[in-house]
Amino acid sequence: MGRLMLWRAGRLLNWLGLFLWLLSLTIILTFASTWLYRFDIHYFEILKGVPMTTATLMKNYHQMLSYVTLPWVHNLHMTDFESSFAGTLHFTDVRHLVFIDYAVFLVTSVTSWLFLRFLHRKRQLWQLIRPFQFMMGIPFVVLFLLAMNFQTFFTDFHKLLFRNSDWLFDPNTDPIILVLPEGFFMHCFILAIILLEVFLLIGVLVGKRALKKSPGKIGF
Repeated sequence: MGRLMLWRAGRLLNWLGLFLWLLSLTIILTFASTWLYRFDIHYFEILKGVPMTTATLMKNYHQMLSYVTLPWVHNLHMTDFESSFAGTLHFTDVRHLVFIDYAVFLVTSVTSWLFLRFLHRKRQLWQLIRPFQFMMGIPFVVLFLLAMNFQTFFTDFHKLLFRNSDWLFDPNTDPIILVLPEGFFMHCFILAIILLEVFLLIGVLVGKRALKKSPGKIGF
């Protein structure tokens, strides 16, 4: 009985690690999708309130993103936007969270590769079907909450991740907020949900392909 419980706990950790791997990869790819901000510059007509070109604004966006995502960039510097002490602290907090995401991705990349290799060698990739189908429901829950009231979702999201109010930018001291409309962040969440769903769907399809070679088997 004890061995069975340990086996089940270990298998649950394997599935959890696999989900965290895909989630952390999704976050990395979302941050890397700078094309989305370029699209939103035109979609939300951001330049109407800012006296600069798209190229200049993208340069500043890349400078901000470099500090948040690149370990070798140690100081926040945006050519055309000043930052207050509190604003800089918030970007530093985001940077720390991104680095945690990198760590999760690296660790779960190893554990997920070992788990998938084990399933492949045992001809049990069909076991991906049910867990991945279950995981596919999680992003839809987030999408539902987002669609109900994004402002409330966005506020609660920040309260969950940050223990201070530095994320409440004052346009007078942190004018960068004027070019980061709430709608842009909503698009980031939507992109992340789409990417995660695609990854999970691929897992289901891989499992179904394997099931054709092992008919009559499905489960965890």
